[in-house]
Amino acid sequence: MTPQTTDTETDPSTQTLDHALARTQGLDTLLRDLTDRAVQQVPGADACSVTVRRADRLMTLAGSTGLPSGLDLRQYENGSGPCVDAAETGSAQYSPDLATETRWPAYTEYALTTGVRCVLALPLAVEGETGAALNLYGLGADSLAQALDAARAFAERAADAVNEALRIERERASAADVRTALLSRSVIDQAVGMLMARERIDAHRAMERLRRASQHRNVKLRDLCAEVVARATGGASHRGQ
Repeated sequence: MTPQTTDTETDPSTQTLDHALARTQGLDTLLRDLTDRAVQQVPGADACSVTVRRADRLMTLAGSTGLPSGLDLRQYENGSGPCVDAAETGSAQYSPDLATETRWPAYTEYALTTGVRCVLALPLAVEGETGAALNLYGLGADSLAQALDAARAFAERAADAVNEALRIERERASAADVRTALLSRSVIDQAVGMLMARERIDAHRAMERLRRASQHRNVKLRDLCAEVVARATGGASHRGQ
């Protein structure tokens, strides 16, 4: 049987799993797994979500099974709530009993209708983002009181995993940009070559003609060249039939 780690220990096998998930399946799958594991590993937690600021707005990137969809959304809409405050201030927010909470009246009224009585939001140190938080929800008053240390330890591991996944996503996006640039260069070179052969002009004059046509038609040079190549190869294919 695999030995169990305590709540406050960092399990190297868990970190390895997080990194493997990030590499093979990306941020979404990793975060869904993290939120489900948080519910399993943090005593008193009945639901969990991850908040990250992207494109200058807070959003929930993942939630555990059974998480009421409006719990985080109401906070974003109001600009107020434990996960908003944790993400924006970098300070943990704990409300042992929402029935007596006075900091976020609009949010607490809604949260109580979902059965949530206790909320713990912990900031996540996410590179390249201006705010992030791990949000834990309990159905009983003060249900997370005995799990604060375990929750903080889990949030540290979660931040490491999220950073790994975001780094991999950035690398993939950069690689995609390079591939796009290479493809653009290739199709432009093909169009220049075709124009040189057809008009019996040099490469400089062919490129200038393509640029002028691009400006005149108000289309990207890459798209114009792709059209030229497609038309030429389609015509050749048709003549060969």
